[in-house]
Amino acid sequence: QLQLVESGGGLVQPGGSLKLSCAVSGFTLDYYSIGWFRQAPGKEREGVSCIGRRGINYADSVKGRFTISRDNVKNTVYLQMNSLKPEDTARYYCAAALSFSCSTVVSSYDYWGQGTQVTVSS
Repeated sequence: QLQLVESGGGLVQPGGSLKLSCAVSGFTLDYYSIGWFRQAPGKEREGVSCIGRRGINYADSVKGRFTISRDNVKNTVYLQMNSLKPEDTARYYCAAALSFSCSTVVSSYDYWGQGTQVTVSS
């Protein structure tokens, strides 16, 4: 069974940092691209970052603050989030697509995790 499980969310003050993890089982990261998405109440789910065999992409809103990485041995993808802002508050999801190249378009992804909540507040 293909599964993605997010962890690492929590409450953090503005300017703080969090590191999210996406543990993947049932398939290898070698053949998939992994995307991070977020969704705040009342808003559309939006792409944050993605990583694939052929590249990495970031949304403009997180460039310079977030870093995506992957460990193919552990089958885990990470999202290091620095300089967090209140507008980063959302539930964060990871997703998988069978592609060597990555996209931050929601419809590109076939498999989704359950999400982990990130709240940035003073």
